[in-house]
Amino acid sequence: LRPSDLLAISERIVAITQGRAFPITEIHPSWWAKFLVRFVTKSPYGIGLGSPWTMELAIREAGLPRMLVAAFVAAVTKPFGIRGLFYRVVGKHINAIDGPCGYTLPLASGERYAKLGPKDPNGVAEHLAREIGVGIAIIDANDLGVEVLGASEGVDRTFVQAAFKDNPLGQPNEQTPMAIVRAAS
Repeated sequence: LRPSDLLAISERIVAITQGRAFPITEIHPSWWAKFLVRFVTKSPYGIGLGSPWTMELAIREAGLPRMLVAAFVAAVTKPFGIRGLFYRVVGKHINAIDGPCGYTLPLASGERYAKLGPKDPNGVAEHLAREIGVGIAIIDANDLGVEVLGASEGVDRTFVQAAFKDNPLGQPNEQTPMAIVRAAS
């Protein structure tokens, strides 16, 4: 790393190091999780809240009342072509929750995991920036888009979103947890 570099880190590895990944065998979906998951639009780019395990994690993270309000708002606005209000209402980086799907690697034991988003991504980015000495961005990128969940002081979030728009960290095969962004000379 050079002092002018930016280090972009996948939110997934931050969450894993924080102990926010759980074997699905230890997640027991509630009735509400099993009910709400039926209304999730499935995507080929990731499981998101499309499994009872990830939905249960979302309920635990955001709280059932907030999840129900967000689901109601989404149900009312979706017929009018208004999308994305569920995640705006529920907040708490619920969109960073992921679960096992075809391209995620199980552990050597075959165990599959679901994970929450990282806790305090801005604080983590600031801490790492002080320790490493470069700008840090914690990103949630997939083939649908990119969100900067956390960034150290001075990091231009708009630039980071543009730089990772085409998802250079990869999805199915690449699975690269970090990338160095360096100005061209």
